[in-house]
Order: sequence, then C-alpha cells, then structure tokens
Amino acid sequence: MPVSPSNDTRPRLGTRANSWIVSRDHVELVRAARAPHPVTFAATPQGLTIDLAASALIVVDMQNDFCHPDGWLAHIGVDVTPARTPIEPLRALVPGLRDSGVPIIWLNWGNRSDRLNLSPSLLHVYNSDGASTGLGDPLPANGAPVLEQGSWAAAVVDELPIAAGDVCVDKYRMSGFWDTPLDAILRNLRVDTLFFAGVNADQCVIWTLADANFLGYDCIMLEDCCATTSPAFCWDATLYNIRQCLGFVATSTDVLNAAQRSMSRSESAADSG
Repeated sequence: MPVSPSNDTRPRLGTRANSWIVSRDHVELVRAARAPHPVTFAATPQGLTIDLAASALIVVDMQNDFCHPDGWLAHIGVDVTPARTPIEPLRALVPGLRDSGVPIIWLNWGNRSDRLNLSPSLLHVYNSDGASTGLGDPLPANGAPVLEQGSWAAAVVDELPIAAGDVCVDKYRMSGFWDTPLDAILRNLRVDTLFFAGVNADQCVIWTLADANFLGYDCIMLEDCCATTSPAFCWDATLYNIRQCLGFVATSTDVLNAAQRSMSRSESAADSG
C-alpha cells in the first residue's frame, strides 16, 4: 500500500491508504499516489486484467463450526468434507497475496453472547423447533457456543492462520455488509476489486458478493477456494448467477501465478536498473 516518504513528518489523520495531512490552519485532501499493479489471468465469462494494488481477498466463514468435524454442522449431521476443500488452495493463496500487498479480510459469523442483534426469524433458520442446537447454544461435544464471537466454534480453522496485518470482521447475517463495518473498511483500504473465497458458496459467499456488486465493487469468485455443503444444483446456480449477473469466476492458481509473474518482472527490472 502507498505510504508517504519516510521523511514526511506532517500529522496525518486516517489509514495508510486513506489519510489527510493536517495542521492548525490547513488540511490537504490529496491522497498519496499509488502505483498500479496490473495482473492478467483467465476468468469466465471473460479474461481479466485487474489492479492488485486496489484489490482485497475476503475469506468467508472458514470456521470450526462450518469446517471442523467437531463443529456445529457436523454435530447436526452435515458432511463437512466439502467445506474443507478450500483449505489447501487458501493455504497457498493467502500468503501469496499477502506478499503482493493484498489485504486479507476474514469475514466470519461472530454473534453477540446475548444474541440481542439476532431476530427471531434469523434464529429460527438454525433452530426451527426451538429445541435444537442453534446460534449461541453450547455444542454438546465441547460446550463451545455456536458461532459466538471469541469461542472455539467461531474461530477460523487452525490450518488457516491469521497474520497480524490481516483484518477480521464479524457478521451476523448471510451478507457481510449488514450491521458490519466491512464497507467502511474496504473504502479506507481504497480497494475496488474483491476476491471471494469460503463457504457456503450459495449462501454467505454469494450474498456478500451480491451486496458488494450492488455497492459498486468488482467481484471475482475464486472457484477452487469456495465450496458448499448444499446440493450440487445450488453450486451450479451460484456459478451461473455470478457469471451472468454479479461478476467473474477464476481460480486461485491463475491469480497467484499472475501475481508471482508480476513480482518476478518487478524484481528483474529492479536488478537491471
């Protein structure tokens, strides 16, 4: 991300990417210049060239309750094997994008312990008879409250470590843009293009992606980094609707290879200079 010269000691308000320079009698609204980082890769329905310097990766719900065999979905009888398939490609993609300066945003269910921000209609989705294990209820196996902020149940799976510079956002709906600071964070990061990964593709991923599209972001679903425990027709409909109405579909391998080729060219140019 762009930063001011190291010898610029003028007071700044805001983030590294989005700040004003201020003094007692003057405010400078000109943001720091940011060199573009274009990369080109295959995608559908068309190939893409994007600016990595104006991009972020949003990883949705790769949490124990959705992906771990001792988590909530497994407890209620769901086979979580499909939900674990994004883990390995994300283990390669996340560090690679970090190295390219792309912000990593972990967007997870993280309910309040008192559930005051959850309506009865939302609670009913996951506890339709009032006697099941729903949001905030303890898992019988280990007592962790389902998808509650700070609990083991809501933690990202151990295979995907969160780095100190990553951004974590709790959500309480299928869409990560409702009742959350996600949009404000993205605007302060000054990003235009969003990569999407995680589970379930046909629920929290696509509904967050759709809201991002409605807000004007460029949206790319990374097919090999997404999955669902829903029936196959839900996956097919998700891919169709993203390609037809909401954005693009690509693979993490193509994106990462493009980023690494770009870095190699930059290093070669620097060496020759």
